[in-house]
Amino acid sequence: MTGAAPRQMRVRRAGEQVVSSPDGISSAPFQVEMLLESSRDGENTAIRAMLEPGTKTHWHAHPRGQLLYVLSGCGLVQRQDGPILSVSEGDSVWFAAGERHWHGASPDKPFSYISIQAAEKGRSVDWFEPVEPQS
Repeated sequence: MTGAAPRQMRVRRAGEQVVSSPDGISSAPFQVEMLLESSRDGENTAIRAMLEPGTKTHWHAHPRGQLLYVLSGCGLVQRQDGPILSVSEGDSVWFAAGERHWHGASPDKPFSYISIQAAEKGRSVDWFEPVEPQS
């Protein structure tokens, strides 16, 4: 992700920017559609993510926070030292700046969401270790 957000209207057609998630950020690869990219401080990045059942991100944090808006399916979200919560279509989740968390699909349903986060010092996310299986 480099550069600034577009300075004028731009239309991206559905599916034009779908790629596989980068290695090392989740328990299994998932599909990511880039909606808006920027590495300029304060500007937003936005993605649509589509996870298969059981897929979850590693622990991570966003320097300026993150908003998730659930499009479909059933997801799980957890902040460090907090309970695992279930989210579904139409729910939104705010993770505060620097708050370690993960999110993923429930074991038996896919999960699709929009993620919006602002850049700080050229980055919008810091990745950490995988989530340990729940007992």
